[in-house]
Amino acid sequence: MPENKVYTAIGLMSGTSLDGIDVALVRTDGHEHIEMLDFQEFPYDVATQNTLKNAFGSRVASDITHKAEDTLTQAHIDAVEAFIVDTGCEADLIGFHGQTIFHDPAQKFTWQIGDSTKLASETGIDVIGDMRVADVEAGGQGAPLLPICHRAFASNIEKPIAILNLGGVGNITWLGREYEDILAFDTGPANALIDDLVKAHTDQQYDRDGELAKAGQANEAVVNKWMQSEYFKKPAPKSLDRDEWDVSEVYDLKLEDAIATLSEFTIKSIKKSCELLPNNPRALYVTGGGRHNKYMMERLRAELNFTIEDIGVLGWNGDALEAQGFAYLAVRSLLGLSLSEPMTTGVPTPMTGGKIYKAL
Repeated sequence: MPENKVYTAIGLMSGTSLDGIDVALVRTDGHEHIEMLDFQEFPYDVATQNTLKNAFGSRVASDITHKAEDTLTQAHIDAVEAFIVDTGCEADLIGFHGQTIFHDPAQKFTWQIGDSTKLASETGIDVIGDMRVADVEAGGQGAPLLPICHRAFASNIEKPIAILNLGGVGNITWLGREYEDILAFDTGPANALIDDLVKAHTDQQYDRDGELAKAGQANEAVVNKWMQSEYFKKPAPKSLDRDEWDVSEVYDLKLEDAIATLSEFTIKSIKKSCELLPNNPRALYVTGGGRHNKYMMERLRAELNFTIEDIGVLGWNGDALEAQGFAYLAVRSLLGLSLSEPMTTGVPTPMTGGKIYKAL
């Protein structure tokens, strides 16, 4: 039997924290042949962040969303072109996530802005975009989308394990001993709410090392109120919009106390979410920007009764993982393979997705 064809794919990720564009290069057959090659980060400037943030919460097109999409697309074109110059790589296709500005799977609606046609035309590389849409239209949550990638990347790791992504929103993948033993869902807020507050009151982009949170006192009454949300009573799989919670009341607190309160909300939501796992993992590996927050990692280790590790101990790049995942998913989409399953997004049957935009 001939071996599966191996493709070289560029994966792009712009997360809800709006820190910038992650660009990764992966060679894969869309199954378990996976080579992680290059990775670079391209930070957004403040003007770009503000333009994109202005579009958050939009459900219909407007001058605001058009401007955000144009800005986002050009930033991705510039990032891909710079990445190709720097690495000298040649790619068969690009996996383009775009930027989520609204996510409401209960209404079968999710919106990731980004002009895939222009990205393909300007870079000269075929683009796979719209990777969440088919899942949502079929009744799935459309998120998280990386669990199938996690399973493939972790094929040789002793299980059960869990992978916790601390991006703008938190999500977790649980992997059991058998191939079909998988569960994934959004845990609650992660960095986005904290980053928003830090940016509003300081010249920093995030709470470096969790120093602000560590210096403050969490308002437990407010955290407990937020934890009464119906979201935490829902079974998995489930997913969230970035702006699910109104946390404006903490803006009246001293900055350190407000950051401590939001950080504690993240910790308590993760602890609550771990109750939904089929059984305790032998280790929970943390990826995403939040793993750099020393205070957050200390609190996780204090609250959870299993081993907590930075995903780097596996030899994985926790900053690159999402971009690598969308490169992998792009190849699977090209081949018509599943991007999601009933226990990763709640979709009725394993579901492929994505749409190809041919370079002209």
